[in-house]
Parts: sequence; structure tokens; C-alpha cells
Amino acid sequence: MTQSAAEPTLFERIAAREIPAQIVAETDRVIAFHDIAPKAPVHVIVTPKQGDYRDVAELAEGDPDLLAELVAVARGIAADLADGDFRLVFNTGAGAGQTVFHVHAHVLAGGLEEGSLAG
Repeated sequence: MTQSAAEPTLFERIAAREIPAQIVAETDRVIAFHDIAPKAPVHVIVTPKQGDYRDVAELAEGDPDLLAELVAVARGIAADLADGDFRLVFNTGAGAGQTVFHVHAHVLAGGLEEGSLAG
């Protein structure tokens, strides 16, 4: 666990209901909500409620069971909101587009084609 910021992350504040979000799924350790700037017909953020890990590599090393739970929640969202097919995108590092340094995945679905969302 490397995240040690005194201030809660944006996603921790959403999980604590301090910031409103359109929540679509939740477990004891994971929360999922619609992205405020969707890039696909279905675009949902899935994240641990606690900001203990900055990115997916840290999460995989530190708590693989939590990573598996996050993927299971993503799969359920795709089944509920789309046809079950989905992309699961983790941005790792600023150079890859990560802007919130609290591990999270983007569930993208809804008629996507190969090569869409590139760039």
C-alpha cells in the first residue's frame, strides 16, 4: 500500500457519498459509477473504495483478490448495462492518461468496434 495522502482521493470521497455520482454497483470494497465525461455509450468507473493503490500494477501485487473482485464487478456491469461484451481499461501513469492516482478501471461498452476510442 503506497497511497498515503492525508486528503481523501476523489474516488474515496465518492464512496463516502461526499461527492455525488450515479452509482451503478457496489460491494463492501468496490464501487462503480458512471463517468462524468463518457467516451462510449456505456462508460463506468470501477474502483476500490479505499485509495491504497495508485495503479493496477500496485493493486495486482498488493491485493490480487481485490483486483479479481474489481474485474468481477466490471463484468456484472457489462452484463447489466450492455450485451456483456466490454473493454476494461486501466490507465497507469500520467503518460498513459491517468489523472486520478487511485487505481480504477474504465468499463467501456455499447457497440464498440476494433480501433474505436484510439488516441
